[in-house]
Amino acid sequence: MEPVAELQDVSRVYRMGNTEVRALDEISVAFGLGDFWSVMGSSGSGKSTLLNLLGCIDRPTSGAYLVGGRDTKELDDDNLSQLRGADIGFIFQSFNLIPQLDVLENIMVPLFYQESPPLDGEDRARSLAERVGLADRMNHRPGELSGGQQQRVAIARSLINDPSLLLADEATGNLDTQTSREILDLFREFNEEGKTILLVTHEEEIGRQAHHVLRLKDGKIDEIGQGAG
Repeated sequence: MEPVAELQDVSRVYRMGNTEVRALDEISVAFGLGDFWSVMGSSGSGKSTLLNLLGCIDRPTSGAYLVGGRDTKELDDDNLSQLRGADIGFIFQSFNLIPQLDVLENIMVPLFYQESPPLDGEDRARSLAERVGLADRMNHRPGELSGGQQQRVAIARSLINDPSLLLADEATGNLDTQTSREILDLFREFNEEGKTILLVTHEEEIGRQAHHVLRLKDGKIDEIGQGAG
């Protein structure tokens, strides 16, 4: 089966004056449908650069990044943005919710950027709010929610376009232990329904819960191992 996303000999080089920094160095890895990966490594190992490339926020200096078999280097910025909106969901450590909007509106934000938003957008948002345990909080704004509840909104928002790939950046980093476990349970639930999930984390206990563990060191793959998930 064709991978949901695949990196083929991908490098990302930044130039700072006369200095060349290889943030990623010839990375090759494929993420299959329904895989659950954790990405781990020390600060400066390349985790953030990898996530930016996978999310089509940045482009490789060399090599190829394929999403659903499409080579992203062949896409212009508009088509890349469309691909990102349709196929990739983002979950951030800082939630990135809009404080003036309520839960339902925050979940629907990705739909606002579509040329032809689906007519059932609000129904989708309500259904997702219920799935993540926020049925009684739909009219609340972010400032009226706990950190765990805000992260649940962010998870629901990432799923509103039914993407094939979910990218979570330290999604449990600001949460207490119990709430982290609840968020991880949500990830497992959506993963079991076929979503491919990549969770960037510095927490060993969280990282080991994935199916596969990708460890980076100095921009290279240090190890690919099996998790407990």
